[in-house]
Amino acid sequence: MSPVTWAALSGAIALEVVGTTLLNQSQQFTRLWPTAGMALCYGLAFYLLSIALKQMPVGIAYAIWSGLGVVAISVIGLVLFKQRLDLPAVIGLTMIVGGVVVINLFSKAVSH
Repeated sequence: MSPVTWAALSGAIALEVVGTTLLNQSQQFTRLWPTAGMALCYGLAFYLLSIALKQMPVGIAYAIWSGLGVVAISVIGLVLFKQRLDLPAVIGLTMIVGGVVVINLFSKAVSH
């Protein structure tokens, strides 16, 4: 897998997390700038994801993208928005990270 593929996927994850954070700040699309920023971030995230899909299977790319995005946005919710995570949530997030690690370390599908 080329460094460009991983950079595109990493950028897609980062932009999706920023977009989701802005979605929360848009207050159901009633605030212009957070809404516009969210739309821009999501659009760029999908574009970068499409670049990653040139070399990475869609299921693997999406698993990594969504899994790491869920964990990152959960941490942001905890830190920025003071949203608490209970033990089942922490266990579930740990399992998501474990799944991403297993895919990356052991799956031959990642190398496409």
